[in-house]
Amino acid sequence: MGEWIGYSALIAVSVLLTVIALTTLWWMLHAWRSRDALKSTSFSQTPLPAAHRFTLLVPGRHEQDVMGETLDMLAKQDHPDFEIIAIVGEDDPETDAVVRAAAARHPELIRVVVDDTAPKNKPKAMNLALQYATGDVVGVFDAEDEVYPKLLSLVDSRFQETGADVVQGGVQLMNFKSSWWSLRNVLEYYFWFRSRLHFHAGSKFIPLGGNTVFVTRERLEWSNGWDAHCLAEDCELGVRLSADGAKVVVAYSPEAVTREETPPTFASLLKQRTRWNQGFLQVLGKGEWKKLPSFRQRFFARYMLTMPFIQAATGLLIPLSVLMILFVKVPTPVALISFIPVAPTLMLLAVEVVGLNEFGRIYKEKVRIRDYVKLVLGLVPYQVFLAAAAVRAVVRHVKGQNGWEKTEHTGQHRTGGGQSEVVGFASELTGSSAAASSSSSSSERELAGSSAGGAR
Repeated sequence: MGEWIGYSALIAVSVLLTVIALTTLWWMLHAWRSRDALKSTSFSQTPLPAAHRFTLLVPGRHEQDVMGETLDMLAKQDHPDFEIIAIVGEDDPETDAVVRAAAARHPELIRVVVDDTAPKNKPKAMNLALQYATGDVVGVFDAEDEVYPKLLSLVDSRFQETGADVVQGGVQLMNFKSSWWSLRNVLEYYFWFRSRLHFHAGSKFIPLGGNTVFVTRERLEWSNGWDAHCLAEDCELGVRLSADGAKVVVAYSPEAVTREETPPTFASLLKQRTRWNQGFLQVLGKGEWKKLPSFRQRFFARYMLTMPFIQAATGLLIPLSVLMILFVKVPTPVALISFIPVAPTLMLLAVEVVGLNEFGRIYKEKVRIRDYVKLVLGLVPYQVFLAAAAVRAVVRHVKGQNGWEKTEHTGQHRTGGGQSEVVGFASELTGSSAAASSSSSSSERELAGSSAGGAR
């Protein structure tokens, strides 16, 4: 009896691994299914005249090393009508000083909102700043982001061309040479924004990204902003908007991606992935996805939100399966079934190798032989890491530990002189203004009052 329980477990793990590998492979390759499909994922090369006013929210906590440069870059946007609201805690004097210095350099564009809520987190900060936003489209950026100077013009056109409620732009981690795990993290982002998010948008269920996401003010007012208690507020907002039938458009042009860095330490990456997974658990438990209109959407949503934990469960059982294969005599059919996941896994690895080569070609980064070696050898350790992060998320969730574990940033992705040229660079944008300016008057630039939850 015990033997057949073990055999059943081995078969179950093999089937789960096969399903996960095939699903992941399909999502990764979605954008490359045809030349027209790949072209449709990009921004238009010639933008339309500006039609929207943008409010850009930039929350930052203990980000004095990177936030000033980010605000300076955002201020160089070529769009004629936008404002930047930087949000900083009242207990963070170092970041406050950097932010106010940037506001002094760009007084017509940057305003500062002070977050005195407790405990602090990103969605609370954004909800506070939303009260002062004057744009009809609200965009979100992180404190370390390196943003393409013509991005707002491209996004404005995308709203006009599609009638979208939400436009999700591309985000790309850049420092793939920093460590073996940063290499895999960079490729995760590449396939996520280059292909997978387009599939999710087409399926009308999409977990939004945490930055370079633009939502109409009307939709944010409908949703009452972001869920202040969710550790994956971006995913949660995407689920609610999807359930209400909002139109979400994803666009990825290599030259227009927002560049970021991987977490600087392995422990920091573990905390970041734990937070995301725990946020997925919160979204799953909240149940807004159950309001999706079709069974197909609800099934896909449940699968998507539970994917990290399916990976964790199978990941924990893999060592047991390997031991059984090596040291336990199993029936031939069971042994054959146990090797089925090998084929799609090898295909996944091959696609990752090709993806790394394409990443290097597009972004003009030299990919070394040892980078390919690290990619291949890091496959199993990274899966173990993902399983560990998922297990840690479950433990924290069960214990009710919902505190925000912040990810530190050091600016490893900075190019030093703005974004470098990429292969396939879009033709010069036409119809955009030569210099960015804001339509806000000087009186509008001053946020009144310093009451509870207020600004200064």
